[in-house]
Amino acid sequence: MKKIKRSARLVEMTQYLLSRPHTLIPLTTFADRYGAAKSSISEDLAIIKEVFEDEGMGQLQTFAGAVGGVRFIPQIPKKQALAFAMDLCSQLEQKDRILPGGYLYMSDLLGEPALMNEAGKIFATAFSGKEIDVVMTVETKGIPLAYATGAQLNLPVVLVRRDHQVTEGSAVSINYVSGSHKSIHTMSLSRRALKEKSKVLIVDDFMKAGGTIQGMVDLLAEFNAEVAGVGVLVESGAVETEERLLHDYVSLAKLTAVDSKSKEISVSPGNYFED
Repeated sequence: MKKIKRSARLVEMTQYLLSRPHTLIPLTTFADRYGAAKSSISEDLAIIKEVFEDEGMGQLQTFAGAVGGVRFIPQIPKKQALAFAMDLCSQLEQKDRILPGGYLYMSDLLGEPALMNEAGKIFATAFSGKEIDVVMTVETKGIPLAYATGAQLNLPVVLVRRDHQVTEGSAVSINYVSGSHKSIHTMSLSRRALKEKSKVLIVDDFMKAGGTIQGMVDLLAEFNAEVAGVGVLVESGAVETEERLLHDYVSLAKLTAVDSKSKEISVSPGNYFED
């Protein structure tokens, strides 16, 4: 039990809530933690709720009754999300990102915790109305983004392997066709990693024609699982609509052109910002 000033209590309660998104916290947790009356805790939560909503940080849901309490739902306003997307586009348009073959170097951005956390918060906002059990991605570049999204939704992350590992135990493997290169690849998922009939949010760092993500969708069918949504950080705009294998997804940025000769890169905000 802590006996601290109210100002310090507000700061600590705020941090407690921010670090436990989508978690129902009984009022007795705070009352016991600070040795305060529930009425005082309720007043504190009203202040925190107002700040969260005014600053666009998210919602603080309250639940009455014996099993009642509060739950913090992270959300980011569209205007703030667009500012993030514009900054991401600016960074992706740096000329030194062009690699041989017209590929774009993104690993440094995927390794930035602050950037990934912000992207994860946008995905958590975009899919907040969905019933989701787990976040899924395929190794390896999409892992930071998947964990950032999982953290904002307070959900576990499931990793699909490109090669089966003996340490994964019994697994389901499927072949899938790359949408861009039309080549056949293999992906696998441990039988212990995902419960049957789970509702899954698929997250990936880059999507060209959607072959890899469609492979994950097909893999989920082997578990009788349901795709709750698909989120990609960057999509390629160079693929014709009829060539794209996936059409229902949320993207934060769209790579529209890469000119290896002139070193020009064009990136615009993704479909999440389309009206």
